[in-house]
Amino acid sequence: AGFDKHITIFSPDGRLYQVEYAFKAAKSAGLTSIAVRGNDCVVLCIEKKVPDRMIVPESVTHLFTVAENIGACMTGLLPDARALVTRMRNEASEYRFKNGIQCPVNILANRTGDLAQVYTQQAFMRPYGVITMLAGIDDEFGPQLYKIDPAGMFQGFKACAAGVKEQEATNYLEKQWKKVNGNLNREQAIEMAIECLQNVMAQEYKSNDIEVGIVTTDHHALRLLSQQEIEERLNAIAAKD
Repeated sequence: AGFDKHITIFSPDGRLYQVEYAFKAAKSAGLTSIAVRGNDCVVLCIEKKVPDRMIVPESVTHLFTVAENIGACMTGLLPDARALVTRMRNEASEYRFKNGIQCPVNILANRTGDLAQVYTQQAFMRPYGVITMLAGIDDEFGPQLYKIDPAGMFQGFKACAAGVKEQEATNYLEKQWKKVNGNLNREQAIEMAIECLQNVMAQEYKSNDIEVGIVTTDHHALRLLSQQEIEERLNAIAAKD
């Protein structure tokens, strides 16, 4: 039938199959990512899978700096992710050039969602097969976390997940968030993200199996944690158990 091949045509039950397939494409990379908002930080955590032994591990990343105050975690097809990051960087720098201030996270999330939405209604385009998480520090509202999907929906979150085990991870985060009532310092936020990933994937990670990035109120740019820092947090989690 034409409606599942064609991006701009609704099916009889009101669905856009090509857009739904874009969500599946984002999960087809086989990765799960977690983001947690703390009192003075936002933590992004994602699995790191190097597909080939000959690849330099440092060249494989899903965490990107978008602007001096915004970091992104891209879950899904890496080529699409890089293209979208480049577009977001352009949008953020254009905003700064026009307005003289850094682009706030909510404005960039809104703009990125608008772009994604346009790709669901034009036949010569296809949606990006990535789910984007944007983390940043807002001068007015403090730490901010947004998630944008291939359909163009963007929402602010206290904590969120994307990828293969999205639902299980979301359930876990809800329970943990309730326990601490959203009161998390930096170490706790990092540990909650890593614990969540370990829990839903049912495996113990080594420091080179995951990537962790953090934006904080005293360092607005995205900073990737070194393997030593990740190891310290993993040991702290193991000690808890």
